[in-house]
Amino acid sequence: MVGKKSGKALLREEGLQRTDNNMKQSSWPEVPMINQKNYYTEYMKRDDQILPFRLQNEANRDKMIRNAKDRDRELARTGNTDVPIPTNADGDEDEDGAGDGADFSKIIVIHPGSQNLRIGLASDALPKSIPMNIACKWKECESQEYEVRPKRQKLDGTPEQLFGEEFSKRITKMANALKVDMRANKFKVLPNSKELVINFNRRAVPEKIPEHNDPIRIEWTDVTKDDKSTASYFTGMEALRIPDDSKPSYKMFWPIQQGWFHENDYMTKEHLFDDFEAVLESAIRKELGLVHSLEWEQMSCVIVIPDLYDKRYVEQLLEMCMTGFGFKQVAFVQESLAGTYGAGYTSACIVDIGAQKTSICCVEDGMCIEDSRINLKQGGADVTDTFIKMMLHDHFPYSDINLKRRYDFLLAEELKIAYCTLNYSEIAGRTHDFHLRVPNQPTHKYQFKTYDEVIMAPMGFWDPTLFDNSHKLVGRRKFIDRSYNAYDVDIPDDPASAAQLAILTSIKPSIATTANGFSMNGNPELATPSKEKPNPFLSRMESETNGYSRVTSAAGSPAPEGANTPIPSGPFVFGANGTNGGSPGPNGNPYQFGNGTHNSGTPIPPGMFVDQHARTQKDLAIERDSILPIAPLDQAILTCITHAARGDEKKLRDFAGGIMVIGGGSKTPGFGPFLEEKLKAKRPDLADKLLVGSAPRDMDGQVVVWKGASVYARMTTHESWMGRLEYERLGSRVLHHKVLWNY
Repeated sequence: MVGKKSGKALLREEGLQRTDNNMKQSSWPEVPMINQKNYYTEYMKRDDQILPFRLQNEANRDKMIRNAKDRDRELARTGNTDVPIPTNADGDEDEDGAGDGADFSKIIVIHPGSQNLRIGLASDALPKSIPMNIACKWKECESQEYEVRPKRQKLDGTPEQLFGEEFSKRITKMANALKVDMRANKFKVLPNSKELVINFNRRAVPEKIPEHNDPIRIEWTDVTKDDKSTASYFTGMEALRIPDDSKPSYKMFWPIQQGWFHENDYMTKEHLFDDFEAVLESAIRKELGLVHSLEWEQMSCVIVIPDLYDKRYVEQLLEMCMTGFGFKQVAFVQESLAGTYGAGYTSACIVDIGAQKTSICCVEDGMCIEDSRINLKQGGADVTDTFIKMMLHDHFPYSDINLKRRYDFLLAEELKIAYCTLNYSEIAGRTHDFHLRVPNQPTHKYQFKTYDEVIMAPMGFWDPTLFDNSHKLVGRRKFIDRSYNAYDVDIPDDPASAAQLAILTSIKPSIATTANGFSMNGNPELATPSKEKPNPFLSRMESETNGYSRVTSAAGSPAPEGANTPIPSGPFVFGANGTNGGSPGPNGNPYQFGNGTHNSGTPIPPGMFVDQHARTQKDLAIERDSILPIAPLDQAILTCITHAARGDEKKLRDFAGGIMVIGGGSKTPGFGPFLEEKLKAKRPDLADKLLVGSAPRDMDGQVVVWKGASVYARMTTHESWMGRLEYERLGSRVLHHKVLWNY
């Protein structure tokens, strides 16, 4: 029997004995493998792990420590243990308000517009309004570089031939329809009023007024002082007062047109951004008195942006405020939301008619309803252009007027504000006068008569094809590309709206199909599917009037594509099954919008029936950018309200009874009642609920949005301020965490 071996002998004989010197294979630290059966992580799953929230918690903790130290200091000074806690006006414990020494004069509120910039401090009652322009030295001025506005087909023809035969026929047709409406409303119509106006204007001769007899003569900008100073440009009204024949020549630039960056006038985006920043900087220095840039570091800034914005525009504003001006913190607020703050409403349909764009949006409980946002490229400047066009057609005595000349532009705006109206009672052959003041020339006094031009020009809001829309998309996306998704660089991620898409689809139905060639009603990015409900907007009377009925089939067929395939011109019901929600009506009106309800039909599974030659999301975005969004104002408002209500009858009636019209374009006399009558004619079933109001408390409609932004700036509850530390670490990504809406 073999004896038992020891453990050391077994290790030696079996080759199991360790022969190394117990040293590690490498000096690098060894990471042990994790247990694959039981592990988890909380990384980026809690709010306190995100930088903006961490900074906010740190600020709250610092404030609590500071208040405790102040209380201890007060206790040591007075010896009284009952130290009062700082409270606000309501008796509540003060937050980031007066207890912290918050000074509202340290907050700048900026509302940039296409024609005017409104800027002021949050402590001001009203903002400073200045033209949003800049004049720089150039080889020639804009009146010499561009063609005459309004555009004439024949510069040497008769007034009837200036704008073509088609325009003359259209004016005559509108005048005849206006006479019928006036007679129906019991207004007196003289049979030969138009001829009397034309004969008077044809014989009108200007009267010269010497300079010493002109009581309100204009002080023109002296550009010769520019050589002695460091400034090389002029902004605001100083720029508009520069003579067109000045030496050296100056050209006027407008950095924002139609609500977005004006790329057509510039060759590089750096030049555009520099001009935009120069306009804001000049306003801060001259209008607000903040001359030294060291003061800007202690200032906060609230900026108003459109409801349907370009992300490149918002990111550029953020970069400009943080790096260019060096503000302490920045916050953004949308136009319609600021409008409700300024008016004191909690729920309303805001219609903001600006100089070159009209934005419509329904606001509920402090949030803009995303699918209701509409941005139309029409505004008060189009009314000015059309009004002058109609006056020239009726032998306006100052036939050489050119809106590209600075003094003529100011004159045209003055005439529009003074005489345009939507009241039938003010239509008469009345005599007016105006003074033409030209640099280095004596003043000329003109007399002229107006008749129906004063009401037909503002009526272009309900027939936007009357406006000149040929130049509004020229240069769009010239050098500023759209924003794309950070994770999929081929998908544009600018905000979308179902109501805006309905407007575009009514103009060009082919964009209603997705990249796979199917209808957009199953696209979760544009609409949230929900159970279809009966919509009180689509009454039987309206359906019979327009000559179409609702589609009840569950299967819809998208519009066939192809250059030779005609697209039906019938009404478009966005959200219904298929591209066109009903049979094409006999009238062929392109401005017919449907109920906007979202069906819950089964979407096409991804990957099935994919066309290899189908358009991508980028192609669809390019096609949408090529369409100019214009529509009758009443139809656009009804489309906005319909998509905001989503079939809820109570919401629909609430929004219909809370339509508020603001902006400079709404200051036309009689605008509100005229719009209300148009809406009631479109929806007679809601005639008792429709109500159009204006800015409350006799507030100027032009400053309601700015006033609301100043109210927003003084709130101590919102946490949408973006500081410099956050911007340095996160850049524009901080917008996703800090703005109050879905960015």
